[in-house]
Parts: sequence; C-alpha cells; structure tokens
Amino acid sequence: MSLLMNKTIREFSEVLASKEPAPGGGSTSALSGLLATSLTMMVINLTIGKKSFELLDKSIKNKVAEDFEVMKKLNIELDHLVDEDTKAFLLFMEAMKLPKTTEEERSIRLEALQSASVYALNVPLSVAEKCLLVLKHQLVIAEYGNRNAVSDVGVGALMAQSGLEGAVLNVKINLPSIVDEELKRETQLKIEDLVLEGIQLNSEIIKTVNRRIEEA
Repeated sequence: MSLLMNKTIREFSEVLASKEPAPGGGSTSALSGLLATSLTMMVINLTIGKKSFELLDKSIKNKVAEDFEVMKKLNIELDHLVDEDTKAFLLFMEAMKLPKTTEEERSIRLEALQSASVYALNVPLSVAEKCLLVLKHQLVIAEYGNRNAVSDVGVGALMAQSGLEGAVLNVKINLPSIVDEELKRETQLKIEDLVLEGIQLNSEIIKTVNRRIEEA
C-alpha cells in the first residue's frame, strides 16, 4: 500500500470513503493533529519579526521560539503516525488470518494477535499524547500570536482536540483485545486524563482567541 501522506487530499478522501477498512478514524485523527501543528506554525511564522512581536518581553519571545521548535517536531511525528495507524490495523488483520487448526498454530496466532493488538493500542495513544502537546504549546501563541491570524490558532486547537479525542476512541476500541489486565487499566486511566486535560486546554485557548478577536 502506498503511503497515505504521499496522496493528494482528494485521493486520501476517496480511499477514506471507500469500502477499504483502512485508513480510518485513527489515521484521520493523526492527520487532524498534523494540520493543527501546521496551522500553529503558520501563525508563528506570521508573528516572528513583526514590530508588535519585537516589543514583547524577551521571555515571551523565547517561549514562542521554543513552541515553534516543539511544533516542528510534532509535525514530523504526526506525519509519520498517519501511516503508522493504518499499518497497525493491517498488522492486526494479518494476524487474524493466521491458521488455527493445530494447537501450535493457535498458540502462534494468539501471540501474533496480542503483539498486533498492543501495537494497535500504542499508535493512537501516541497520537493522543502528541495532540495534547500541541494544545499545550498553542497557549502562548493564542495570547501573543499575530492578531490577524489568531482565528487560525483557534482552528488549530479544535483540530488538535479532535485528533486527541478521535485517537482516544481508537484506543478504546482496541482495549478489549488486550489480555494484560494491568496494561488495560493503566491505559484507561491515561486516556481519561488526556481527554480531561485536552478539554481544559482547548477551552482556555478558544476563550483567549475569542477575546483577542473581540478586542481587535
């Protein structure tokens, strides 16, 4: 299968709409996070060098520069995860097709299924964690980014939150396949925390964006 990130937007949309089981919500969640980083980077690029930015305190300018570096890193990682999520699903489907006639075959298949299930769990979990990081590093940009592009930070925050919660849904649907009860418990607690923190951050960013739009 060709890399999803090498497709045009139209091609990606078409394969998403087809009867193929992958890509699906997992890859779309990673893409949502990726677009969030891109929007945020655009706003930073439209901010740095402006007269209003140069008048800011040095600590704020340093924080914006730091956020930019983090956002660039997350952009690369989420780009990779768009395809990685589909790869995880396909690996699980391959394990499902393994023979199960003999005891040995059943044992090999079970082991392969568990390995694929953990992988399919960890990929969207990573997406959710990275989307939360996007939100954390959008806070300062929402407050100090170019006022004319502040709405784009807001859209980026919505995209990041969508990516986070979408990825969490993909974690949840894979949890029943996990045999390790401790891993299931830890993962459940982790995703609950991720969603809660994401909602709080997103709300703060959107409030800041709306305030700055109204002040313009």
